[in-house]
Amino acid sequence: MRTRLIIGNWKMHGDVAGNARRLDHLSAHAPRGVQIAVCPPYPFLAQCADRLRGSGIAVGAQDVSAHPGGAHTGDVSASMLAEFDCRYVLVGHSERRIDHHESDATIAHKVALAVGAGLRPVVCVGETLAERDGGRTAPVVAGQLVGALAQLAPAQLERIVVAYEPVWAIGTGQTATPEMAQAVHAMIRARLAALDPAAAASVPLLYGGSMKPANAAALLAMPDIDGGLIGSASLEPQDFIAIARAAAGTQEAAVV
Repeated sequence: MRTRLIIGNWKMHGDVAGNARRLDHLSAHAPRGVQIAVCPPYPFLAQCADRLRGSGIAVGAQDVSAHPGGAHTGDVSASMLAEFDCRYVLVGHSERRIDHHESDATIAHKVALAVGAGLRPVVCVGETLAERDGGRTAPVVAGQLVGALAQLAPAQLERIVVAYEPVWAIGTGQTATPEMAQAVHAMIRARLAALDPAAAASVPLLYGGSMKPANAAALLAMPDIDGGLIGSASLEPQDFIAIARAAAGTQEAAVV
């Protein structure tokens, strides 16, 4: 049985006092039956790791360098993240692809380094509105996925998570219908199966396009949607917990 997984992406938000309140609320109210993780900005990783230690809530980073170390000012390596108790790292988020012009080749380097350091990369894929309107969702998403995994051996695929985040639904209030999201998730799982059947059966697939308490249950009821990559709602502890409860159902959380 695949693990239910809800990851909060705080993006470039947070401060020490506000983080403490948010983290304490999560620790006190996190439901059983779902793995929860938070991905704060780099400066707050240590605070989150310390505050969440023993809570069962995992910590992740929002990005990782495509280099293992060296003269790369401003970069943070996978091995550094591992030292701060990071379990997950987002790779290839659309905002990184757009704002920093990240290519599939760069993302593939990041994925491989993250896996090598013992992290679990959350590989983000998704199409723009123009690509969807042009009927190109499947080839665009499949191309991003295959490109991101190009440096992994089949046996390593079970170490990843995939997040489908339609670019047109990120931070816009728009969201794919459950049926639309399920169709893309099913295609992603089929692509993984072509690479490694075991990975296709075990890799959690997350939806990441304006999942809210109001639509979480319907999205999470789809057979290939195993959780969510939550943006703005993760900054509101009550909303984030409501989404986690929708994901939990009656399952017991597994260790990821």
